[in-house]
Amino acid sequence: MSTESHQNRRLIELNDELENYFRNTIIPQLFVDADLILRKFTPPAMKQFTLSEGDIGKSIHDIKEHIRYYTIADNIQQVIDSNEILEKEIQTTDFRWYQMNIIPYIKIQDNKTNGVIITFIEITQRVKVLRELEKVITDHEILLDTISHDIKTPLTSLVLAFKVIKNIPAENVEDIQNLLQIQEQSVLKMQSLIQELTDTREQEHKYKSEEELLDFKSIIEDVRLTLNDNIIEAHAAVKSEIHVPEITFSRHKLRSIIYNLVSNAIKYKSPHRTPEILIKTERENNSVVISVKDNGIGIEKTEQEAVFSKYFRIKGDVEGSGIGLYLVQQHVKYAGGKIILESEPGKGSTFKVYLKAE
Repeated sequence: MSTESHQNRRLIELNDELENYFRNTIIPQLFVDADLILRKFTPPAMKQFTLSEGDIGKSIHDIKEHIRYYTIADNIQQVIDSNEILEKEIQTTDFRWYQMNIIPYIKIQDNKTNGVIITFIEITQRVKVLRELEKVITDHEILLDTISHDIKTPLTSLVLAFKVIKNIPAENVEDIQNLLQIQEQSVLKMQSLIQELTDTREQEHKYKSEEELLDFKSIIEDVRLTLNDNIIEAHAAVKSEIHVPEITFSRHKLRSIIYNLVSNAIKYKSPHRTPEILIKTERENNSVVISVKDNGIGIEKTEQEAVFSKYFRIKGDVEGSGIGLYLVQQHVKYAGGKIILESEPGKGSTFKVYLKAE
């Protein structure tokens, strides 16, 4: 057998082996030459990217819509120019995620890239799990921030009550009893918050806050009682207009949203007028809108986005940690809702929270 015949036979065998590989692999793969022409693809690629035999011989520019990843041509050219493997996670237009590897196909004779082999390994489920894990971690951090933030009010009341008691004469029994009652309420509130944290940790396999049908009046009254000392001290008038009485939501998150908005309305009251706070619930399209309106100092336009940042504070002389509005935004964001701020310096602010209605 001549050398040429042997080489031809060997070439046919290699080609058959390559064809057999492309026919039987379960991984979507494409072979694109140096001119960006599609030369081969595996059957899984045909199913996942709606390719057909008629696409072979076409430029990748003409079929990239079938592949549903618009920058693939640029990525291929990058690998051809650099002779370096490119690995990246991509999302196609049907919202699936893939680990895409573009490997240069180098001719041994001249060590030049003659094209690329592209593999797609679906990682949609893995990405979903990672995102859920990130959400779990975020939810847990938010819960800890909420507990530490909410516990400050009853703790402050408790400390102040102790200071006052020290200066009350022993014969003023009635005054002492009133202060002890305040102390008891503060301790019970802290106990409730700590118990909530404990319950969450005992159910770490859930992490996700349980949703239930909640009565707005009950939640608002809970917030009003917690902030009672602050309301009295500020001589604030807190009113409510409940047009939507109930919502299915996490109890501690809904309470945290309303608590922080009302607490801020009291903190940032105007020195020129009595604080007036209106809590309203209403229906707007497919959302339940919770609005908290005040007549406080208002917020400058330049600061209205920053107020939702962690640790940001409008005024340094106002007591607080700067995480209240951050917590509100995080609760709303992870519930798939949104929060809108309308404010004018010197006239007050309105925070509108949009939550999905069932």
